[in-house]
Amino acid sequence: MSNLSPFHIAIPVHNLSECRNFYRDVLNCEEGRSSDHWVDFNFFGHQLVIHYKPKSEEEVHTNSVDGKSVPVPHYGVVLPWDTFQTFAENLKQKDIDFIIEPYIRFEGLVGEQVTMFFYDPAGNALEFKAFKDMNQLFAK
Repeated sequence: MSNLSPFHIAIPVHNLSECRNFYRDVLNCEEGRSSDHWVDFNFFGHQLVIHYKPKSEEEVHTNSVDGKSVPVPHYGVVLPWDTFQTFAENLKQKDIDFIIEPYIRFEGLVGEQVTMFFYDPAGNALEFKAFKDMNQLFAK
């Protein structure tokens, strides 16, 4: 897995300034190129672009996973275990309003992981997770 290719994702945001501050100052993502309609970020080694789009009134859809209501769609990064713990503590100190607080999912089962979910200011759902054993990432 050390040869992973960075992914690119572009997401809609209705307030470019507010979301720019969130990704840069709350999640500590380095800002790259930008215009008056979009901003690139280094999202843990991947390219995340926030693009202005007028606010939508679409309802949030969820699916049940491990007894929790997981928002669909969502995106995020699988982090190293220790990085996840530090990142989660940093978010708690910044008073992030979690959809799903950091917890261990599938405890004692195949695919055991720690995970957390929260929204950005535009309502995009983010999930960050970590595995003590990265070989469990795609385990059945």
